[in-house]
Amino acid sequence: MDSEHVLMDEIAMRRALTRIAHEILERNKGFENCMLIGIRTRGIYLAHRIAERIHEIEGVPAPVGEVDVTKYRDDRSWETEASFVGSGEEAAAVEAKLEVQNKKLILVDDVLFTGRTVRAAMDALMDLGRPQMIQLAVLVDRGHRELPIRPDFVGKNIPTSRLESIVVKLQEVDGKDQVVIKGQRRPTE
Repeated sequence: MDSEHVLMDEIAMRRALTRIAHEILERNKGFENCMLIGIRTRGIYLAHRIAERIHEIEGVPAPVGEVDVTKYRDDRSWETEASFVGSGEEAAAVEAKLEVQNKKLILVDDVLFTGRTVRAAMDALMDLGRPQMIQLAVLVDRGHRELPIRPDFVGKNIPTSRLESIVVKLQEVDGKDQVVIKGQRRPTE
């Protein structure tokens, strides 16, 4: 039986992002020499929201950058994906704006699943310089890691089966804020 169930609404998402902002500030003793890096596409919007919370809490600007991991993916053909995100030159132009040398970078993404997107993002950032540290913030951790990657900051842990998918909907892209689980639930025994 296929189903769809809302796991987080707008209020729960806002609370999770506020908590993540507080945890980032606590772990880094403020936001000096830090930068949020959103993974294209939804990670960028989440990074901007966390930056707003950090500014509200600390009264300091929180710089935000973005990274396009398309050409760094090992599970997709770059030629196939290029038509969806723009040319390689466009992706390089976005990445060239990031000054990562000796900074504490906080990668931000919507869902952590296998870890391959995060690995690709770290590869892209390392091509731009040597950060002091890279931390990971995700709205949802659904498990099923294929690589030894663990988030530092998590909005919500949602154990899933491989038959399910987690969909994060954001106002900026989808017209509403919510996290939905879709797919076939395992029968209870």
